[in-house]
Amino acid sequence: MLELISSLLQMLLGIFALTPDTGIEPHNQPLQQRIPGGVALIDIGPHTQRPSATFRGKAVMLLPPDEQQDNWTAVVGLPLSAKPGQHSIKINDLTHTFDVRGHAYKEQRLTVKRKHVNLSKEALTRVRSEKKKMLKAFRHFEPNAEWQPMAWPLKGPLSSPFGLQRYFNGQKRNPHSGLDIAAPTGTPIVAPSDGKVTLTGDFYFNGNTVFLDHGQGLVSMFCHLDSIEVKDSDILTAGDRLGTVGATGRVTGPHLHWTVSLNDARINPLLMLSPHPGVLSKALEVSAAHDKAQATQTAQVDPR
Repeated sequence: MLELISSLLQMLLGIFALTPDTGIEPHNQPLQQRIPGGVALIDIGPHTQRPSATFRGKAVMLLPPDEQQDNWTAVVGLPLSAKPGQHSIKINDLTHTFDVRGHAYKEQRLTVKRKHVNLSKEALTRVRSEKKKMLKAFRHFEPNAEWQPMAWPLKGPLSSPFGLQRYFNGQKRNPHSGLDIAAPTGTPIVAPSDGKVTLTGDFYFNGNTVFLDHGQGLVSMFCHLDSIEVKDSDILTAGDRLGTVGATGRVTGPHLHWTVSLNDARINPLLMLSPHPGVLSKALEVSAAHDKAQATQTAQVDPR
């Protein structure tokens, strides 16, 4: 089973043409893809103390030196709106430049209820209020957290990949800023890595939603849940349940929409997944153990 999961990830990485930078070991750093919606890994040299690093005025994740890397590394999330060409990151008082290449994502056309495309005045007011809460959660930055590779939050096929240019009822909308994982209603969803719950609620577009802050500007958002099993300020470990798959909000069927944001840029979650089978399977194994315990408990109380 572990070999199957590992092979599946490698296949997905191949489909998305994810290639780590020369000299970068993918098991101890995110994967690099310098395109809109990707990640740039930038060697910022040696520093005796943690440096200050910003991209477009926002703090970015920093990885300290280790046994494989002598220098600090800046991990920069590139928004889907990023233009091809030269970009810059500020390290203390110095500027480092790097290039971003263009990328053409596929298109997807969906038919949804008219109320979800042409919003009423009341719905628009609600959406704007919810957006403020969401942006606050995405923009939070906890500098002392350590990088931890992610695992899949549940088992299931990808029904919509990251970056799709979407059209709702023929009208162009923002690109798909996450992964859609298909699963039946009630399927458990688990934390892909350690984090703190910073926001939960029922949102107009996203339905029942959980925000999980992993630190250093890395935030997961889980949408369309049938049930939410955590509350604000809960501390979760990779593999802890946070809810179940549902079809709430603007959807055409049950699935999990998983967004990963880095320095307030929505990035491809595949770049944050660990290619090591043991890490990939950790959350799934914890979830399976939980389900087995639940089944045992049910059997014990079954009167038949």
